Amino acid sequence: MSGFPVTALRSVDLLVPDLSVAERFYTATWGLKVAARGDGSLWLHATGDDHHVLALHAGEKAAIRSVTFRAADEAALHRLAGMAQAAGATLLAAPAPLAEPGGGLACTLRDPAGSVFRLVAGDDRRAPDAPSRDTPDRLAHVNLNCRDVDATARFFEAGLGFRLADRSKLMAFERCNSDHHAVVLAEAPVDGLNHVAFNMPGWECVMRGSGRMIDAGFPIAWGVGRHGPGDNVFAYFIDPFGIVIEYTAEVEQVADDHVARGPDHWTWPPGRTDQWGIAPPKPEATKKAQLAIRFA
Repeated sequence: MSGFPVTALRSVDLLVPDLSVAERFYTATWGLKVAARGDGSLWLHATGDDHHVLALHAGEKAAIRSVTFRAADEAALHRLAGMAQAAGATLLAAPAPLAEPGGGLACTLRDPAGSVFRLVAGDDRRAPDAPSRDTPDRLAHVNLNCRDVDATARFFEAGLGFRLADRSKLMAFERCNSDHHAVVLAEAPVDGLNHVAFNMPGWECVMRGSGRMIDAGFPIAWGVGRHGPGDNVFAYFIDPFGIVIEYTAEVEQVADDHVARGPDHWTWPPGRTDQWGIAPPKPEATKKAQLAIRFA
């Protein structure tokens, strides 16, 4: 896969009103492990080689603080900082060593819609664990609510070097490697976080993880099913703070010759919400939760 200055979605930073509750949920129930602790902060890793995939920080209410992407190298990071500003972003922090667990050289940007993104290069990597049958190995994608999907898609493509993988009626799917998408942009009345998706090693891992969640008192908020764009299996949940999170697996792998398909391609029979036809209509409570989390 050639030509991407951003090579992966690395991690997401969230604000939570109770850090101890968040730690118990995201470790014992969701399946992550503690990578590092700080004053009012917690960094959690999956089984893969990322130092961490989720950072939790104490805050008054649930919010998203930032999304971190990994740049191909330091030269790409500096180039991206310029590209993003030319596309309308505000530079919040110039490239500099990152003084937090995971390290690396990083810069922070705010896009024209108000979303905060960090770019990091040379961050720490860990020796991966053996794949688990029911816990995540990395982040799969982040879904962002957008009042103007096409404008935000243009920013990702011109400012961060992503490529459009597919465009449905309500969503743009943007990629930065062979995964069909690392970012989904969803049409919404507000800008903010829709959900964070954690990758599982396979579809049965999604099912086993979902069973553990149900046993712990967290029912499936939508799914299980198989999406259209991306072809990935999904099960959605809502964490103790109202943040929507997803177990997903088997995202479509695409090559440089991939041609984006448009809304006319992505149609369903009446009443269907996934390829298999088994996912029920998304509950109103889940839709409400998907609109509730904003950037701090």
